[in-house]
Amino acid sequence: MAQAMKIAIVDDEQDMRQSISQWLALSGYDTETFASAEDALKVLGPEYPGIVISDIKMPGMDGIQLLKKLMGADSTLPVIMITGHGDVPMAVEAMRVGAFDFLEKPFNPDRMSELAKRASNARRLTLDNRALRRELSGGTQIMNKLIGASPVMERLREDILDLGQADGHVLIDGETGTGKTLVAHALHAVGSRAGKKFVLVSCAALEEDALSKRLFGPMMPEDSQLPAIEEARGGTLVLEDVEALSDTLQARLLSVMNQQGTPAETRIVAISNLQEAGKTSEDVLRPDLFYRLAALRITMPPLRQRGEDILTLFTRLSEQFAEEYGCDTPQVSAQEAAQLLQAPWPGNVRQLINIAERAVLQSRRGSGTIASLLMSDHEEMQPVMTTEGKPLKEYVEAFERMLIDNTMRRHKGSIASVMDELCLPRRTLNEKMAKYGLQRSDYL
Repeated sequence: MAQAMKIAIVDDEQDMRQSISQWLALSGYDTETFASAEDALKVLGPEYPGIVISDIKMPGMDGIQLLKKLMGADSTLPVIMITGHGDVPMAVEAMRVGAFDFLEKPFNPDRMSELAKRASNARRLTLDNRALRRELSGGTQIMNKLIGASPVMERLREDILDLGQADGHVLIDGETGTGKTLVAHALHAVGSRAGKKFVLVSCAALEEDALSKRLFGPMMPEDSQLPAIEEARGGTLVLEDVEALSDTLQARLLSVMNQQGTPAETRIVAISNLQEAGKTSEDVLRPDLFYRLAALRITMPPLRQRGEDILTLFTRLSEQFAEEYGCDTPQVSAQEAAQLLQAPWPGNVRQLINIAERAVLQSRRGSGTIASLLMSDHEEMQPVMTTEGKPLKEYVEAFERMLIDNTMRRHKGSIASVMDELCLPRRTLNEKMAKYGLQRSDYL
C-alpha cells in the first residue's frame, strides 16, 4: 500500500490553515501546517515527499519569495499558490517563477482537491524516477531488476539489449502495472546514451498549455529548466501516457522528430498506458506519429503469462516487506502457490506488490490468507482463477522450485540445513536444483 502523499500548507491565518488541512485530510492526504514561510523552509527540501500549498500574501517572507527559494532547491516540487480575489498580477508572477498552479480566494474545495491530486501524481512520478535512477545507476543493475526466468522475460531482456543498442525511437505498450517505465530506464542504461540526460514527462499529469511549454517551450528567461526536448538533447526523453497528447501536440512532436538528424539528437521513448477496452496505441495516435514511434516496439508481457515468475517475484517482495516491517516472511503453502499462479492479475506486477505487502502485514497479525487478499481485490470474480488451466505437474514443479529456493535463501546456501529441513538426500536435492536452474553460489 502506497504511503499517503504529504501536503505542506503554509498560511499565516490559522483558520485558513486548519480548513485546508481538514478538507485534504478527508481526501486521504497527510497534511502538515506552517504559520510562516520561514518555518516551512526548515522542513521543505529537494526530497520532500509531497507538495506545497501556500498563500501569497504573508508577513515576513511572502509566498513569492518562498516559491523562489523552493524552486531554487527543487524546480520539480509542485507548489500551488493561493491568491486574493482579482490579484491577477501576483498569480501571473507565481506561474512565471514556477508555481504548479494557483487558487483564487474564495476557492472551491473540489477545485483544490483536483489540483492536489494532479500535483501529487506529478510529484510521485518525480520521486519514483529519482529513486530509480539512484538505485539503478548502471545497465547491469537495472537488468537485474527485471526478475524472471520465463520465456517471455528472457525474450524481453534480449529485446531491451537489442533495442538499447539501436538508436531509433521506441514505443513501449502493454497492460497497466507491467513495468513499462522500468524498461524505459533499462533501454537508456544499456545503450550508447547511458550517462546522458534521462528526462521523464507524464503527459497525463499536465494540462495542455503547461504540457506544451514543458515539452517544447518557450520558457521564460528566468526559468532554470529547459524545455524537455532540449533538456534531453543527446539523451532520452520518455513520454509517459503518450496517448494523452492532443492532436496539436502530436503534430508538434512529429515535426520536432522530423527535424532531427540521424541518429536522433533526442531519443524518444513513448509509453502507452491505454486502459480503455478495445483501444490500442494505433487507435489514438496519428498514423504518421505511431509508425515513427512503433518502428522499434516493446509490448510488455502480462504477469499471468509469466508462470513461475509469479512465485519468484512474490517471494522476493515478501522478503523485502518482512525486512521493512521487522517480521518473519510468510510461508506459502502448496494451495496458496497454486492460487497465486492461477489468479488473473489484472493489475500485474503492481498488484502483486500490493498483495505481497498485505500478506506480510496480515501474517504479522497472525490472520488472513492469500486467497482472501486476491478475493478482496476482485470481489466479483468467483472463483479467482484464470480460464487457462495448467497440468498438475506444472503447479507441483513451480511450488517445489519455490520451496527449495526459499529454503536455500533462508539458510544462506547451507546444503546440510536444506537437506535436513526438506528431508531430502543430497543426490535428490542436487538433481532438483539442477532441474530448476538453482545454484548454491547464488545463496552464499
